[in-house]
Amino acid sequence: VQLQASGGGLVQPGGSLRLSCAASGFNLDDYAMGWFRQAPGKEREGVSCIRSSDARTYGSDSLEGRFTISKDNAKNTMYLQMFNLKPEDTAVYYCAADRSSTSCEYFVSSYSLIMGQGTLVTVSS
Repeated sequence: VQLQASGGGLVQPGGSLRLSCAASGFNLDDYAMGWFRQAPGKEREGVSCIRSSDARTYGSDSLEGRFTISKDNAKNTMYLQMFNLKPEDTAVYYCAADRSSTSCEYFVSSYSLIMGQGTLVTVSS
């Protein structure tokens, strides 16, 4: 069971970036899936989650709708499309799967998360 995140890099403020998360050893529909991020010196925070049953999505209010989570079950890959990036979005982004649930209700606080290795996003001019 493994998650492999990719797509991070350096982007200018106002730019866009799409992160990918390839899953192996399980199907995306088995669990609720989502993204976390951790900025330097800060705690990890939940970014977005996608429910297994109907792909309903949930996002952090602080992101003001700038990020969109999606998944392609045929490719067993999840995405995070990020628009209008700001310097405060600089962080290591982790994809995760909640082995204990197919819903997003307790995703952020779950103790049963499978985490990927993270990909660094740097927003700077």
